[in-house]
Amino acid sequence: MSFSVFPKLLGEIDSPSDSPPYSPPYSSSFSRNTTTFFPGWNYDVSPSYSPPYSPSYSRNTTTFFPGWNYDVFLSFRGEDTRRNFTDHLYKALVDKGICTFRDEEGLERGEIIDQNLLQAIEKSRNFIIIFSKNYANSESCLNELVKIMECRGRGRKALPIFYHVDPSEVEKQSGKYGEAFAVYENNANLEREQIQKWRTALTEASELAGYHIHYQ
Repeated sequence: MSFSVFPKLLGEIDSPSDSPPYSPPYSSSFSRNTTTFFPGWNYDVSPSYSPPYSPSYSRNTTTFFPGWNYDVFLSFRGEDTRRNFTDHLYKALVDKGICTFRDEEGLERGEIIDQNLLQAIEKSRNFIIIFSKNYANSESCLNELVKIMECRGRGRKALPIFYHVDPSEVEKQSGKYGEAFAVYENNANLEREQIQKWRTALTEASELAGYHIHYQ
């Protein structure tokens, strides 16, 4: 498996001077970003940055302070990429000195995103979203994405990685993503408004400049 995208990706992480100060959450809709895509799905966006490293996150022991706690928040489906791509990406970020949040406990056993996780999103400068084949099968991943896109609407950067998934599947909720939403649409316990928020967040995120990693 090739990880040749890592150097470019690491160079796109905002430095403290490039990022807006932390502000409390507020409710607002996020507008669509219409990014023009080019062959290869690889983009250079901003200068590189090497902030100080801090220990990895433990959901039960994290203490939050005013300002940013993390330079990068990783959003991913654990069963797809935790032990391969995400693990390698996390190591590359940490080795570069980039303070990175990765949910060590995972949410596979439940679908409720806890308050500490939402707070970690709020206090992160940048977001890397790893869209894998089963990402949309997790309600918690989708709720995470909605929160990330809300934060992006306040000026923060989100970088999508399409890991063995075609970006059009994310944008249009087709293929494996369409199968996941067919289940949601038939679930009487889910609110239609929430499902629409998930769809909007996926479409918005798919239009951002990012990286498409094909099967090697």
